[in-house]
Order: sequence, then structure tokens, then C-alpha cells
Amino acid sequence: MSAGSDPLGRLIEGQGFIVLDGGLATELEARGADLNDTLWSAKLLLEDPDAIRRVHTSYLNAGADCIATATYQASFEGFARRGLGRVEAASLLELAVRLAVEARDEFWTGAGVDPVRRRPLVANSFGPYGAFLADGSEYRGDYRRSAAELRTFHEPRWRAVLDGGADLTAWETIPSAVEALVLRDLLVESPGETAWISFSCSDDLRICDGTPIADLARELDAVPNLAAIGVNCTAPAHVEGLVREIRAATDKPILVYPNSGGRYDATTKGWETPPEPTGWGSIIPRWRAAGAVGVGGCCRVRPREIERIRQTLSVG
Repeated sequence: MSAGSDPLGRLIEGQGFIVLDGGLATELEARGADLNDTLWSAKLLLEDPDAIRRVHTSYLNAGADCIATATYQASFEGFARRGLGRVEAASLLELAVRLAVEARDEFWTGAGVDPVRRRPLVANSFGPYGAFLADGSEYRGDYRRSAAELRTFHEPRWRAVLDGGADLTAWETIPSAVEALVLRDLLVESPGETAWISFSCSDDLRICDGTPIADLARELDAVPNLAAIGVNCTAPAHVEGLVREIRAATDKPILVYPNSGGRYDATTKGWETPPEPTGWGSIIPRWRAAGAVGVGGCCRVRPREIERIRQTLSVG
């Protein structure tokens, strides 16, 4: 895929790096939102959509080149649990994309935009099947669903937003090799679309189901409209090794957006430890040297950290 047909590639080519946003749910909760719900941040599509728009804007102001929609844990099945039919659910998915696009467009046309900045991108964000289960299995990949069942889950919600104005899709926190290959097949069958796939990982070598990440990078390398391969919601300590494994298997851009470290308890729906201090100024150069071209954050990474990430990337 040429950079001309790939919005992510164009931005990287023009700027030399890309800054991703941080944790949408993290920032919503920091601002007082109660997200103790199986829909997680998508709950606010029903209750307070303007709060989502404001958080998107906060990440853009902090320096993000790409913001992700509030659809990570949204699905037709999840909305059905709340008594919503498919038409209502599709409208909420479309609303999530519209909120991000409007926030981006308002930011870009506003006064005081840094002339060095490129126009930010909007990515449709979709988490794994395990995120719908809301039982922590996006960090295990052990939900024992066939490829056909996983496709039935992923395809309708993805296709529901493709005309919503986002620039590309981010399939995120994928813990399962079977699931990753289902997403690969969807993308291969849709050559006019662009996406990246990002994995949740258990150590320096493997995604959460135990599959070596290098094996998956090789499987994905031949997909022309896969814009990048990533690692997210993984402890920062594992990122450098994972980037080296991916880079040994593919020349595609590599995106990294780890969480703040620590262990998440799926039973209590909370983190067992406080955020680990991340020295972005010292660790990002190592990730870049290993092969990463994009950096952002996931759970417990807020706008102030995204600002530091941009400052570090801009000088290095």
C-alpha cells in the first residue's frame, strides 16, 4: 500500500512520527464519569456524549495526531443487553464517530493551531470479543470462539461505521491469534479500507494467548491495506522487546500505546497498583530505536502524558 492511499502513512511520511491519544475511559473517569458498566466508555453515548467530545478535544490539545472513537467496547450484542435494537445501536456507533470527527474538525479549524502539525486522524476503535464479555479476557484471549463466531461479532459493527467519516480503523487490544486472522481476512476482503491491528501482550515475545507476536507480524505483513501493527494496553516494560520482534518480521509501521503498568483486576474492575512512573524522555528513544514510529497511551495515560510524548518525539 502506498502512502498516497494510506492516511496513516501520509502523516508519518510528512512528520516522521505519529502521536496517538491516551485512555479515553481514564480521562472520562478523571472528570467524574461513572463507567462501571459493560459498555464502559460507550455508556456515555447514551448519557453524556458531550463529555466524550470534550475528552477528544483534550487529547488533540495535548498533541495527539490520531484520536480513537468511543466504540472500543460497543457492539450490537452489548447494546442489546441494554434493550436497544440494531437500529438504535447503529445510530450510537455512528454518533461515536461523529463526535470524534467533529472534535477533530473544530480543533483543526480553530485559532492557534501549530503550523507544524498535520491534520489529525480519526480512527474507528474496536476492541476484541473479550472486551464485550467484560470479564478481563481481552488480557487472556481464552474465550473459545470459532473464527466464524468471531467474524459474526466483528463484521457488522465495523461495517456500520465505515461511512461515518473516520480515516481508518484501529482493532485494539487483540489477545487472540484466531481473532487477529479473522480481522485480517475482513480487511483483505475490503481493499478500499485501511486499518491497524494492535495486540495485548503477556511478555516481551507473545500476545496474551501465547502466540509469538513475530509469527502474527509475518502473517499480517502481506496485507496491503493494513497500515500498521501495534502493541497496546501492555506494560511499558515489555514494549521494547515486542517492537524488536515485530520489526524482525515486517517493515510495516509499528505503533505502541502501553498502559501505565500494574495489574488490572477484572473482578473488581480496578487496578491493583498505582500507575508506574514512566520516564517518557528516556524510554521513547529506545522504542524508536527498536522500530516504533508511533507512540501514545492506553489505560491510565492522560493528556499530560500525551503532551510529554509529543515533546519527546518532536525533539528526537
